[in-house]
This record gives sequence, C-alpha cells and structure tokens, in this order.
Amino acid sequence: MNETMVCVVGNVATRPVYRETASGPAARFRVAVTSRYWDREKGAWADGHTNFFTVWANRQLATNTAASLSVGEPVIVQGRLKVRTETREGQQGWMSADIDAVAIGHDLARGTTAFRRVPRPEQPTSTDRAEPNWESEAETSQATGAASNQPRPQQAVMT
Repeated sequence: MNETMVCVVGNVATRPVYRETASGPAARFRVAVTSRYWDREKGAWADGHTNFFTVWANRQLATNTAASLSVGEPVIVQGRLKVRTETREGQQGWMSADIDAVAIGHDLARGTTAFRRVPRPEQPTSTDRAEPNWESEAETSQATGAASNQPRPQQAVMT
C-alpha cells in the first residue's frame, strides 16, 4: 500500500469528541505541533510555525482516547496522513490535514502517566480442550537426566 505514515509530537488542542457510529466507536481531536529552533540573535529557543492536525481514532483506540486525553497534554500520534482540499463557504482551496491514527500515547519526555489496561469481556472457557504440553523433548530429557529412546519421525518423501 502506498500510504504516508507519520508520527507527530505535539499537544492536544481540542477536547476529544466521542461518537458511537454504525461501524463502531469513533473519536476525533486536534493536535497542535509547534516547531522550535535556536535563535542565535536572542540566544534562546523560539517557537516556529504551529501546524494543526485532526486526529481520527476508531474502535477501542477511540474509546481509550476519549477516556485518557485532555486539552494541553503532550501526545505522540502515529497514523496515516490524509490531506484534503475542499470548497467551504464559497472559498476554494481550503485544506485540512487529518491523521487516521494507529497509535496514540502520552509523550513521556514531558511528563509521567499511569497505564491502566482496559478489562476485556470474559470469554467463555471451553473445558473440552486440554492444555498443550509446552516442554520440548530435550527439556524433558534434561530434567530427568535421561536421553530419549523414542525414535524420531521420518520426513515425508514426495514422489
């Protein structure tokens, strides 16, 4: 696939908006990404241009985004970049840059966070399936101190 994958580091600019849609949960928010550069004349760091991206999240990522993010928090967003050109209110050439998010997280270079795993719905357990024996033949023979006298299976020969 020829998709443009991006990773942006910025701040949450708008409160995440959560919606239940026919295809599942969806959330969107805006992220502000400001470049910084060293201004030699002032001898200090200065802010450059700010880019705004609309971030779209779907399914479980949407649910977790809405529950976890607040305005002003530093985030890292990875996803597919989609640049759209539209006509709005009679103005041609209105552009927007959207990111269809694959992963969203807090930027730990600028603060701490506490991860909480979302509990999954309980799956019915089947009692008719036995647990497989994960020990290999070599581990079993090493543990007992005996070499295995079992013949090895022959490889199938196709003619």
